[in-house]
Amino acid sequence: MTQATQNSEKTPSSLMLPDAEGFFGPYGGQAIPPHLKVIMDDIAQAYLKIRETEAYQKELMELYQHYVGRPSPIYFAKRLTEACGGAKIYLKREDLNHTGAHKINHALGEALLAKHMGKTKVLAETGAGQHGVAMATACALVGLPCEIHMGAVDIAKEHPNVTKMKILGAKLISVETGTRTLKDAVDSAFEEYMKDPDHFFYAIGSVVGPHPFPMMVRDFQSIIGREARQQFPEMTGQLPDYVVACVGGGSNAMGIFSGFLDDKEVKLVGVEPCGKGLGKGEHAATLTYGTPGTMHGFHSYMLQDTEGQPEPVYSIASGLDYPSVGPHHSYLKDLGRAEYHAIDDTACLDAFMKLSRLEGIIPALESAHALAWVMQEAKNLGAETHVLINMSGRGDKDVDFVAEKLSL
Repeated sequence: MTQATQNSEKTPSSLMLPDAEGFFGPYGGQAIPPHLKVIMDDIAQAYLKIRETEAYQKELMELYQHYVGRPSPIYFAKRLTEACGGAKIYLKREDLNHTGAHKINHALGEALLAKHMGKTKVLAETGAGQHGVAMATACALVGLPCEIHMGAVDIAKEHPNVTKMKILGAKLISVETGTRTLKDAVDSAFEEYMKDPDHFFYAIGSVVGPHPFPMMVRDFQSIIGREARQQFPEMTGQLPDYVVACVGGGSNAMGIFSGFLDDKEVKLVGVEPCGKGLGKGEHAATLTYGTPGTMHGFHSYMLQDTEGQPEPVYSIASGLDYPSVGPHHSYLKDLGRAEYHAIDDTACLDAFMKLSRLEGIIPALESAHALAWVMQEAKNLGAETHVLINMSGRGDKDVDFVAEKLSL
């Protein structure tokens, strides 16, 4: 492919939007009690109404530009490309956003929505802490109290982000139940939300949960894809051959994928954590090894036992250790529009160090999964292939953990 294709066959719009009930094909929906469905429907109606108002759009766009620092640039990783000896590797630099990741894109949108709806407190879960920091930041900005639920294992692992959340004024709840990681943080935050759903706002941190959250978070994150779809041809004279992103819940991936859904010649690749291997509780490669099931109020691929309960999961990247995945990803997988692969801890750490030492960019461990897959495939793809990776976050939060892990 030598130039941006202008007349490619258009992908049906159903690839972008869920139906009125929140389904992407058979996935998504609202697997929740009737009284909670009323509340979710109220949020959906408020979102669809408020997002169209000039005041909301103007405030959000100004914050993206002047507060977050958008548009984030695309960078050609020349030395990494040379070291891999194949495909040309480009990075969409979401790590340069204020707070250090893509999470601020939807955090601002959700905090503003909560303010416009008259909510009195924002609740959120976090794994690696990036969503927690982003929500604490957004709530400080709009003047709303913020409560973050985080697994005790992740609190110990992601200490820099824990400190940031406290400095920003968020109340941090350490979750000591279950595996004490992301899935349990979601359970804990949701339990608190149910105490007063009329006045609290649950700001889900990915494209998961009952409708409207998979749609809403995707919409906020789609600014990544819109920017990249314009920037890449301006920079290279063509569209990327591959767009690659890590996938846990899948918000950064859906954000960048959404800009290229209509471009069938652009291959979309999601990269999941294979962790320590394929044993029970040793990975979180949901789309690669899971089956359709229901948890946390939505239907999607999930890692589950014979009774349909979520299995324990693991990833070296705290933001990826979730036993389900966004329903939009499940739909794209079944249609064959996106493909999904798994990368283990060793390859992830190798990618983390190589990008740091070849390009002076320290990536989040989550983003390093996507990078690792590209590094493995670069020679096979060939020198004429252009690959765009969503560098979803920076690795400030991970440096102490990695240094200890590698005895640096």
